[in-house]
Amino acid sequence: MTTFYGEGMDKHTPEQRRRNMQAIKNKDSKIELMLRKELWSRGIRYQKNSNKVFGHPDIVFVGKKVAVFCDSEFWHGYDWENRKNNFKSHQEFWIPKIERNMERDIEVNKQLQSEGWIVLRFWGKEIKKDIQSCADKIERAVKLNEKI
Repeated sequence: MTTFYGEGMDKHTPEQRRRNMQAIKNKDSKIELMLRKELWSRGIRYQKNSNKVFGHPDIVFVGKKVAVFCDSEFWHGYDWENRKNNFKSHQEFWIPKIERNMERDIEVNKQLQSEGWIVLRFWGKEIKKDIQSCADKIERAVKLNEKI
């Protein structure tokens, strides 16, 4: 069975596409693991993927109210205005999907900040390029909220 989306054609059945999409990791991604390993090596302890905190942060310091998100460039719309037209097929699916992810990120930030949280978001390439700087920012935020 072949499903048509607009002008493009999906070479997978809806069930195959669903399984492929479900296989995409939303926890324990490479960038998350890198950042968590760096924090752990510094003696900084955290919770991961907390369902108890709005937005399910990748790394969370509940008592300090610090939420950390590790955002991949593809799913979270890095340089979106320049990149959104790069989709060669299924634009009518991918553009709204990624734009909704971006809207959700803003909603999560606003909600957490309104509850007194410090929200830190790092792009995957930022983590890969300078993990120490990312961990430094988290460490400062955690220490800042210890005094509050």
